[in-house]
Amino acid sequence: MKPPSRTSKPPRHGVARVISKLGLGSRTLAAQWVREGRVRINGHVVRDADFPVRQGQDRIDIAGQDCASAGRLVLMLNKPRGLVTTTKDEQGRDTVYSCFAGAALPWLAPVGRLDKASEGLLLFSNDPAWAARITDPTSGPDKTYHVQIDRLPDASLLAALQHGIALGGERLSVRSARCLRTGGRNAWLEIALTEGRNRQIRRLLATFDVSVLRLVRVAMGSLSLGELPKGQWRMLTEREIDSL
Repeated sequence: MKPPSRTSKPPRHGVARVISKLGLGSRTLAAQWVREGRVRINGHVVRDADFPVRQGQDRIDIAGQDCASAGRLVLMLNKPRGLVTTTKDEQGRDTVYSCFAGAALPWLAPVGRLDKASEGLLLFSNDPAWAARITDPTSGPDKTYHVQIDRLPDASLLAALQHGIALGGERLSVRSARCLRTGGRNAWLEIALTEGRNRQIRRLLATFDVSVLRLVRVAMGSLSLGELPKGQWRMLTEREIDSL
């Protein structure tokens, strides 16, 4: 019997699986990149999502970028109204990724989401572990929204929003709510959340017969949307990432 080899090669796995394990995209998305010819293994284009590679030994490039050299990236988008927060929509609706057309960015996933009718600050990152900490209500930053409603608020409404209600087995409330300005028949509120449940602000206001006319996320923790134009994006600095 031959003695065991002193050097063992890393096991081979399908390239789509390896890309997914690196946190660079879902397995489905990685397979799509392979089919589109965007993935090279050791300099050669492959179109088989199950093409065997050895992680850490074979060089994997996606759209010309070496996966091994991809550091953590975080960008901020000023999401326009009418776009859905997903990589690909089964109904054929425009997605937030249309804002990155022609930018040749590496794979970046949304950090949380904004619904189709909402606007404002939306983060994207290639680091799933970091994104999970940001979206965790126990470790992530508060999120601040400016919300236009179809009535003039009074103190009792603002207090009720902070006290919250039980709805469908969930406790919906806000950390803080204040009136920013009023018009003839509507007003803008500033609402802060410690966590973001599905359509939380809209559902909570609806229980008080209040409709949302516009909803804009303006800040996450100390990170502010600022003057970033609608539909535009920018990379965050390391200091901004650390602050979150």
